Amino acid sequence: MAGGLQLEGVSVALGGRVLLGPINATVAAGECLTVMGPSGCGKSTLLAFLAGTLDPVFTAQGRVRIGASDLTQCPPEQRHIGILFQDDLLFPHLSVGANLAFALPASVRPFSARRERIAQALADAGLEGFAHRDPATLSGGQRARVAVMRTLSAEPRALLLDEPFSKLDAQLRVDFRRFVFDHARGCGLPTVLVTHDEADALAAGGPVIRLAPT
Repeated sequence: MAGGLQLEGVSVALGGRVLLGPINATVAAGECLTVMGPSGCGKSTLLAFLAGTLDPVFTAQGRVRIGASDLTQCPPEQRHIGILFQDDLLFPHLSVGANLAFALPASVRPFSARRERIAQALADAGLEGFAHRDPATLSGGQRARVAVMRTLSAEPRALLLDEPFSKLDAQLRVDFRRFVFDHARGCGLPTVLVTHDEADALAAGGPVIRLAPT
């Protein structure tokens, strides 16, 4: 189980103009904080700061912590924060199983243990026997579930959701929301969702921060 995620006085500016913040929030293990606002208000910029991928044209203040660890100055690869985007971003040249294997920590050894982890991830996604499938042969919903399991296979300490439901049709969106939030809670991950959809916030079930237009 991951520790809680803390945002302490987080603000982001561009050219001296404050885009968002300061934000102070604590996201408990298994809880989802929703950040809402219209397009262009800085939602994805906030996630980039948390992930350690903020473009240097921006100026950020504040601290990001998970449990007792201060991640503010850590490079992205040392933060162990997973992120899901609108697009699934599966590697087209790799099979479904190889996509999952790519995310597994190097410490998962031997090969048989890695194979078992992949099989379990596919079973959890309702995709048993799909390891050798080409991602191009999957439906949109199946690809989305593989993307979630690939992110979780990397054993992240927190999860960021950059409007991953926005391109799905209505019924698939309902089902995929449930899938994502159930797995995030099951893994005890503090989660931050950015969205402009009130239904996403309701499904997340946690606290909500509303950003004003910039």
